[in-house]
Amino acid sequence: MLTERIETVIIGGGQAGLTISHCLTRLKRPHIVLERHRIAERWRTERWDSLRFQFPNWSMRLPDFPYAGDDPDSYAPRDDVVRFIEAYAAFIQAPVRTGVEVRALRRAPDGFSLETGGSAIQARNVVIATGPYQRPAIPPAAAGLGRVVQMSASDYRNPGQAPTGGVLVVGAGASGCQIAEELMRAGRTVFLSVGPHRRVPRRYRDRDIIWWITELGMDDAIADEEAARKPPLLISGAYGGQTIDLRRYAAHGMVLLGRLQDARDGIVSFAPDLEQTLAAGDDSFAGFIAAADAHVARAGLALPREAVAVSESAPVAEPTLSVDLRVAGIETVIWATGYRYDFGWVDLDIFTPAGAPIHRRGVTDVPGVYFLGLPFLHKTKSSFMSGVGEDAAYLAERIAAR
Repeated sequence: MLTERIETVIIGGGQAGLTISHCLTRLKRPHIVLERHRIAERWRTERWDSLRFQFPNWSMRLPDFPYAGDDPDSYAPRDDVVRFIEAYAAFIQAPVRTGVEVRALRRAPDGFSLETGGSAIQARNVVIATGPYQRPAIPPAAAGLGRVVQMSASDYRNPGQAPTGGVLVVGAGASGCQIAEELMRAGRTVFLSVGPHRRVPRRYRDRDIIWWITELGMDDAIADEEAARKPPLLISGAYGGQTIDLRRYAAHGMVLLGRLQDARDGIVSFAPDLEQTLAAGDDSFAGFIAAADAHVARAGLALPREAVAVSESAPVAEPTLSVDLRVAGIETVIWATGYRYDFGWVDLDIFTPAGAPIHRRGVTDVPGVYFLGLPFLHKTKSSFMSGVGEDAAYLAERIAAR
């Protein structure tokens, strides 16, 4: 078997992999991008049908390629995001090879060896840009749910996919909330297991939350362990972009539950922490409003005043601590409980015992191996489409310097 030799191989044909390809092209460094399926594959096949981009269209930009549509304040549907990333790949003339899966990455005498099934490639540098959404984090309690249909948020497509009957959505992050609301709007009986979260307004004083995050400098905050441990922000672009209010869901008939603890023989137990969790989310909402108002006053910004209620509805009723799925008529459980890394194909000592990448701003302790497109890679905005360019430029410079 002939071995192809390439200076730099980028693994992953999503927004991160394409962005560093563009940066390396500008530095005149030879490279290729390997994508196991199609460009932006996870946007195509691991997102539900009605998904809307959580950021406004004006913030959907990649290096040298801003949004050019005529509706900057809307939130793009999933397929528009795919077309945007495809257009970027064409614009930068990225050297992408699709349908090529890297099955193993290991050291070689003169760099690294990549096995792709049909061929072998040797590279001096490797950028792992496969993203953070690799393997759904399904808790052990799943084994005790009995005979119900189970799926992860990445498997869910639309309400018609779930059998008739009630649906339990576990996880009230942005994905869990959007899926639960869609099911409720479709007339399904929905139970939502709520964990820690941070609520924020979709818009405040005539500006989108993403504008505020930038204006307040939150996106440029250097990531650390404390930042990574913070609960997720609840942001949605669905239904024209609305503020997520879990108490409003309850007022419209959704059954809110505390954090899922265990399940045995189809009986699921929940922690008695629902009201405490909701209150903490409301506190984060109020704190954000106070920070925004203080910034307006300090900077002398001419923005309209706005009175915003922390929550639109009254406190929820005393939470249920145990649910028998059969008695409640629940036939489907959707796990919106996040993801775990899956780097079993990488035979390099660059991971924690739990499998998380070890790096400093994307640079590993193995010279020539880099990560890109991970949450909190360097700053809060490292996981934003508009923020990946800064990380990519930094790594491209490191590669060129070698």
